[in-house]
Amino acid sequence: MLMGKLVRLRALEPSDAESLYRWVHDDEVGQWMNSDYPRSLAQLRKRCEERKTNTYEAVVLGIEAVADGKLLGVIDLRDANPQEGRAELDVYLGEKDYWDGGYGTEAVKLLCRYGFNVMRLHLIALWVVAENERARHVYRKIGFVEDGRHRECFRGQDGKYHDMYLMSLLEGELND
Repeated sequence: MLMGKLVRLRALEPSDAESLYRWVHDDEVGQWMNSDYPRSLAQLRKRCEERKTNTYEAVVLGIEAVADGKLLGVIDLRDANPQEGRAELDVYLGEKDYWDGGYGTEAVKLLCRYGFNVMRLHLIALWVVAENERARHVYRKIGFVEDGRHRECFRGQDGKYHDMYLMSLLEGELND
């Protein structure tokens, strides 16, 4: 468990399936997420129960509010490669009442610090939709730099194609 002032990052539990189900069916939450085929709550519960154990290659954690213990979202470092010292970060907050309160920012900082200090990564990268200015602002504030733009590579929930930015953070660049 990784602990901050606002959030703790913890392993996901099968009981988290109800929250995940609600979030993936919320258009505003899922606006900039890759969508897949619709899943029932039972399918999502089964997926949560059969979730692989966190490993160096893939660390998936729930974002939980310290104040009330409520699950707010999910964050992960995936495709970690010890030879290259790099991984990709994904994050989303599903509880809209907690948006713009610093919860996501702290969660990203905690996991990046973990990635650099414990996993001994040198670079953490992420992809973000160009129109998702809220997320881009958070990433820049933390220290991520926009490395490049991939044109019309993301098909949004609106059915339109959007550009995405590749952003990265090097060891030593994390803004506290």
